[in-house]
Parts: sequence; C-alpha cells; structure tokens
Amino acid sequence: MAKYPLSYFVRHGQTDWNVSERFQGQTDVDINSTGWGQADENGRKLAGTLGKAPGFDFVASPLRRTCETMRRVRKEMGLPLDDFHTDARLKEVNFGDWQGYVADEIEARWPGSIERRLADKWNFRPPGANAESYAMLAARVEGWLEELTQETVGVIHGGVIRALFHLVEGVPGDKAASIDTPQDLVLKLEDDRLTWL
Repeated sequence: MAKYPLSYFVRHGQTDWNVSERFQGQTDVDINSTGWGQADENGRKLAGTLGKAPGFDFVASPLRRTCETMRRVRKEMGLPLDDFHTDARLKEVNFGDWQGYVADEIEARWPGSIERRLADKWNFRPPGANAESYAMLAARVEGWLEELTQETVGVIHGGVIRALFHLVEGVPGDKAASIDTPQDLVLKLEDDRLTWL
C-alpha cells in the first residue's frame, strides 16, 4: 500500500524573475504572461485527467505566484477560483539576503559564495536571518507531507518539488538540489513515485 495518496503538483507559472535568473525565494513576485499560459495549460491537463477532481484537496503556497497559478488552474477545471487553502510550509526556500539578486550581483557582494553553494547546494545556507538551505526546506516540507492523507492538487515552488523528490523517492540531496522543475508540466505522485506529465 502506498504511503502517500494520489496527488498532482504544479509549479507556479513563469515570473519575470525566473527569466532573469534572479533569486526569488519568498519574495512575492507575480507570474508573467508566459506564466499565465503555463498555468492555463496545466489546468487543462488536470481537467482532462481529473475532471472537476471530486474528493481532491486543493492547496497552494501562500505566495502570490502560486495562488495566482492555482486560480488559473481552477478556472480551467471549471471550479470556483478561490476555493482552496494555503499552507506556509509549501513556501519556496528562503534565500535570505540573496533574494532579489542575480548570481553576478551576489558574487560581487559576497565573493566566493556562489562557488560555496555549488560545492554543497543541498546544505548551503545563504546569509540572512531567515535564510534556509534545501535541507532545511525539506524538513519543513516533510512535516506537511507526513500529514497528507487526502488526494491533493497542489501548486508549489521549484525548491519544494526538489524536496519532494528527496523525501518521496530518496533522491540524494546533492542530486535533488539540481533537479529540473519545469513550469509547463504536471508532477504526479502515485504509488510513492513522482512522474512528470
């Protein structure tokens, strides 16, 4: 018997900060027009698979980009736009003082820090009082995952998806930290396996 219920996860649609490779973390950034299209398409995929998803719980990170994506997904599924809840444990990894900067700017302000991050991406914690490593994020997400008892549609972040691969499939942290997290696909959790659709 599977440990986790059947669930579908969508990464939020593209933002301008994704395009410029700016560290977003928990900064509240809206999705852009490409992101709208990605969210709509993922909503159509879910509608084709689940219909109106009777019995499914709908949850999102409380950040604007995930809530906006969830509303667009629900619209495509023919569901009331705001009939979902949020969980702060699904927020993106907090990049602390790095949030809002691109790698070159970070290197100029904190010399050598990008190299240190690349050497141990899973455990590296940027500067800043609230900054997190991916390992810290995974511990936060694990608390949510262990409470998952209902079939679920979730709109989450790239870092949370990486944490799920680590927690569900046992992908080692150093590999999980670099897993590609597309914004135009749906991630299915079934029989304790994760598959991109």
